Amino acid sequence: MPQTLLLRLPPPGQEETEWLVTDEAGESASLRQRGSLTLAAAVSRTGKVWVLAPATQMLLAEPELPPGSGVKLARAVPFALEEQLTEDIDQLNFAIGRRRSDGGTPVVAVSRALMEGWVSDLKAAGLEPVAIYPDISLMPENPTQTVLWLEKSRLAVRRPGAQAFVVELSPVSEALVVAGVIADPLDTTAEPKTLESVVLYVTREDWVESQSEFEHLADKFATLKVQLLPDGPLPWLARGLQSSDAVNLLQGDFARATDFGMRWRPWRTAALLALGLLTAHIAAEALQLHNAKREGTELDSQIAAVFASAMPGETVQDPRRQMQARLDRIHKSGAGPEEFLRSLKVLSDAMAVMPKTDIDALSYRENTLDMKVTAPALASLSQLSQATGKQGWTVEIQSSTPVAAGVEAHIQMRNQASRARP
Repeated sequence: MPQTLLLRLPPPGQEETEWLVTDEAGESASLRQRGSLTLAAAVSRTGKVWVLAPATQMLLAEPELPPGSGVKLARAVPFALEEQLTEDIDQLNFAIGRRRSDGGTPVVAVSRALMEGWVSDLKAAGLEPVAIYPDISLMPENPTQTVLWLEKSRLAVRRPGAQAFVVELSPVSEALVVAGVIADPLDTTAEPKTLESVVLYVTREDWVESQSEFEHLADKFATLKVQLLPDGPLPWLARGLQSSDAVNLLQGDFARATDFGMRWRPWRTAALLALGLLTAHIAAEALQLHNAKREGTELDSQIAAVFASAMPGETVQDPRRQMQARLDRIHKSGAGPEEFLRSLKVLSDAMAVMPKTDIDALSYRENTLDMKVTAPALASLSQLSQATGKQGWTVEIQSSTPVAAGVEAHIQMRNQASRARP
């Protein structure tokens, strides 16, 4: 029976990889092992290799993308995620999954340097993976309950019909608040939250550390069921290999090579000669048309450059009408310098009473301030939300990560009145 090597790459700060050999049904055929990649390669020399990478080092999203496929769809992804990205898109690799019935398309953005490091390390050990998945994407989906996976300070969440996401924060109570699983006790203005039914997957070691805290939070859930993972999470995740719709990161420049090169080699000389003749013919024809089309081409290039600068990501059809329509929408929405200055004034007033909170990066787009903030604690972000809320603005925490100075968070601030406009 064919066997598969399921290999999980270590998170930052750890060096040992863990792996498991499974049968074609996804059941464990051996005990979970830990060690170097070279040792893992020695375990499975002929079987397929599937790799799980730490989801905390990538962005998982599900935007609504325009119809299309291939290169056209890939070009639309960076623009669909631009409000969530903090790195230059040229430094990222984007992987796209299958479009869902509700219109969303799973997308994963990961650093190209990080991907190059993973692929290089695997290749050096003699491993060529069939796929590299975000580890949380193999979490099972429960149609009636929210699935939680707690691993040290990392909390992964998957709700019915939704993509999994991860929050790296401690204690557990703060991670649950940021993930939206339980209500924020500091937010007294929000409507009462509907309690969620939760099933928690956790190792014995992590349950010993967190049991008392979950017992203290028991009344924050409609139901709480605990499933211990005595052999670690890898055998549990392995069951989702065959049925998972996880996004394979080996796309674009990292797409897996095939045996096409060997089939192509006998025909290469003849094909190259034919290609040379065709190229020469096309070049002669193009030279005759070049002078007649030069002025038109230069004008088209100028129009395309101005259009691309003003409206990136849109296809040029009728530039004048398209740009006028965009200007009409902007005027109708009321966006302008005044809105931007008002948002800075509200933010300045709120930050004045929070001297230990710093703004590391800030951008403004479509009535929304997008910020990267360092705060001494998660409670400081709640104070920021309350301070801006008194002036009619809302603050949403997109993600947060513990750092030496406290908490580093990606937040968005927008005017409630602007949000309500059609």
